[in-house]
Amino acid sequence: MNSLILSTISRLLVGLMLLFSLYLLWRGHNEPGGGFIGGLVAAAGIIVYGLAEGPALMRSLIRVDPRTLVLIGLLLAMVSGILPLLQNNAFLTGMWVFIGATETDKGLALGTPLLFDIGVYLVVVGGVSGMVIAMEEEL
Repeated sequence: MNSLILSTISRLLVGLMLLFSLYLLWRGHNEPGGGFIGGLVAAAGIIVYGLAEGPALMRSLIRVDPRTLVLIGLLLAMVSGILPLLQNNAFLTGMWVFIGATETDKGLALGTPLLFDIGVYLVVVGGVSGMVIAMEEEL
């Protein structure tokens, strides 16, 4: 598409949408949101940029083949489920590590639910953007 307005706005919009998608991803393992909706927002931003600039620049924005993103996301989600099995817990049981914990404050809590959400995020971004790139390249 050869629209100067869309091309200009898409550069700004993609950054804002990617930043908002990371916010949704981060808060999602404790509140509504998470990997799926964050991945959809990120993919929508990438798609807007791709529609304005073309599939070649869309691929260069992602920098990694979308199929590789899907594979890495599936592996992360699988690892988040297998880690509890190593400690004789049920599959996908939440495990947590507290960074900077004190007696009065738990610090930063990182756990397998966040790892699972990151995996889902990558699967959604890779899958949706890969489908759109394939359709754009066919046109």
